[in-house]
Amino acid sequence: MPGRQLGWIDFYNFSLNAPLVLDFSSIHPFSSEIFIMNKFVLPFALTALALLACGKKEEVAAPAASAPVAAATSEEKVLNIYNWPDYIPEGMIAAFEKETGIKVNYDTFETNEALNAKLVAGNTGYDIVVPGTAFSPAQVEAGFFQPLDRAKLKNYGNLDEAIMQALGKADPGNKHLVPWAWGFTTVGINRTKVEKALGKMPMPENAWDLVFKPEYTSKLKSCGIAYLDSPTEIMPPALHYIGKDAYSNDPADHKAAADMLGKVRKDIRIFSSTMIDDVAGGKACAVVGWSGDINIAAGRAKDNGSKDVIEALLPSTGGMIFFDSMAITKDAKHPANAHAFIDFYLRAESGAAVSNEMSYPTANKAALAQIKPEVSGNKTIFIDAATAAKMVPPGKFTNEGREAMANAYTAFKKGK
Repeated sequence: MPGRQLGWIDFYNFSLNAPLVLDFSSIHPFSSEIFIMNKFVLPFALTALALLACGKKEEVAAPAASAPVAAATSEEKVLNIYNWPDYIPEGMIAAFEKETGIKVNYDTFETNEALNAKLVAGNTGYDIVVPGTAFSPAQVEAGFFQPLDRAKLKNYGNLDEAIMQALGKADPGNKHLVPWAWGFTTVGINRTKVEKALGKMPMPENAWDLVFKPEYTSKLKSCGIAYLDSPTEIMPPALHYIGKDAYSNDPADHKAAADMLGKVRKDIRIFSSTMIDDVAGGKACAVVGWSGDINIAAGRAKDNGSKDVIEALLPSTGGMIFFDSMAITKDAKHPANAHAFIDFYLRAESGAAVSNEMSYPTANKAALAQIKPEVSGNKTIFIDAATAAKMVPPGKFTNEGREAMANAYTAFKKGK
C-alpha cells in the first residue's frame, strides 16, 4: 500500500546483543532510505520494511531459556526432512536423534522450483520442508502447509519479533512458517584468480559487472564463471542490474533481462546447484551465488590447503535478500515429530551453530550471545547499515510472471 506510514521497530545488535531502533515513520514503505542508530543491522531490515508495509504487527513472546524437546505422541519414531544442501550444522541431526529416539531421513533439493513442483504434485513424503521467500507466500496461500501448534514449540519465544513481523506478510499471523536462516544472493570471487585474469583492468565499482558485463566476463571466462541454475536466483539480479523491478511480472522486462544475459552467455562455464564445491575446488573464479555458501567455500578451500582468497562481495547497487523457513507439509505423517524438531532447532545453541558453522544469520535472538566475534563482525554475514540500505528486499511473482521468468531464463541458458 503506497504511502502507508510505519512506526518504530526494534531490531537487535548481533555483536552487542543490544536494542537497535529503526525509524520508518517518515519513509515510503518501499524506499531504501533507512535511518539507523547503531553500527550493525540484521539482514532482514529491508525485508521487514517491504513486508511490513501492508501487515499488522504480530505480538511475539519475549525470548525464553531453551526448553527441552517435548515428547512426541504415539507416532512412529520417524521424521522426513527436505532441505537445501549444505544448510545444517554438523551433528545437529545426530543430537536430535539421540535425545528423542526419532530417526531422521534427511534429503535435499537444489532449487525452489524443485521443491515447489513436489508440493504441487502432493504426497511429498516429507514432514518438514524449507521453502525460500520467492515461493513461500504462494505456497501458504495454496494450503500446502499445516498450521503450527505453538503449544508444542516451547522455544518459540527465542525468535526475533522484527523477523516474525516481517514474515507475517508472507504468512499472516505466523501460522505456518518458522525462520531457518537469512542471506543474500550476490557475486562471489576467488580474488587471487580474478585479479590475475583481469591483469591491469581494475575491479569494477559494481560487483555485478563481473558476471553481467561482457568487458569483464570475456576475461574471467578463462578462470570460470558460474551461475546458480535457477530462474528465481538469476533473473531477479539480472532485472535489478538493468534498472527494472527485480521481481517484475512484466514479460517485456524478463525479455530485456534475458537479452542482457545473452550477451555474456558464451562466457558462462557452469550452471550449478553445488556452488560451494565449484568455488572451493577452483572450477569457477566468479559466481552468482548465496552469501553464506560463498563464505563456506572460502573456509572449505582453506581447510584443503588453498592459499587463494575467496570472498563474497557487496555490490554497490545491492544484493538480493532471501529468507528460508521451515514448514510442516499438509500431508505430513509425523507432525508431532516435526514440531519436536522445530523446537529443537529453536534452541539458542542451535541458532548460534547456524551462524557459526554455516555463515548465515540466525533469526534466533537468544543465540546472539553465542555467536563468535569473527562471525558477527563479518560484514558479508551480518551486514552493516550502509549495505542494508542498498539491499533488494524479497518480492512476489504472479503465476504469469513466474512463467515469463522461466521462459526467459530457459531461452538465455539455451543461447537462443
